[in-house]
Formats: sequence, C-alpha cells, structure tokens
Amino acid sequence: MVNLKFFAVLKHLIGKSELSLDVEKGTSLEELLEKLVKDLPPLKEGLQEGKILISVNQEVVERSYLINDGDEIAFLPPFAGG
Repeated sequence: MVNLKFFAVLKHLIGKSELSLDVEKGTSLEELLEKLVKDLPPLKEGLQEGKILISVNQEVVERSYLINDGDEIAFLPPFAGG
C-alpha cells in the first residue's frame, strides 16, 4: 500500500488530503500516474502537462521510479515565491 498526499489547491480539487492505494510490486510511478489520471480527473491536466511536482518519500524522482510498499507520494501544485 502507498500513501498519496495532496497539497494546496489539489487537496480541494480531489476533496481529500490523503489517499491510500494498493499497488502491485514493480509498478512504476508513470503507471500509477496513468491510473490516477483516469480515477481522479481533476489531476489530468496538471499531470499530463507536468505542472504538478511529485515527490516520493520527500525526494523528487523520475517517472520510471519503481514504487515500493509503504512509499509516500506527494503531489504539489505550481507555486510562486517572491
């Protein structure tokens, strides 16, 4: 099982800040993202256009990363600073 965390506006779009999913061993982050685009339509545009920053266990990883049981996957919307 992996834990998904959604921050800021994404939390409001999804309707929750956290979600747990069972993921098969050997599933890549890219494969998980493809599933999420279908299951959580509000994420579609941001994920497909690369606007959402994704971290696994608080580190930004490549989409080829193989997900492990217990991973925490965080989704952060674009933000600006000043």
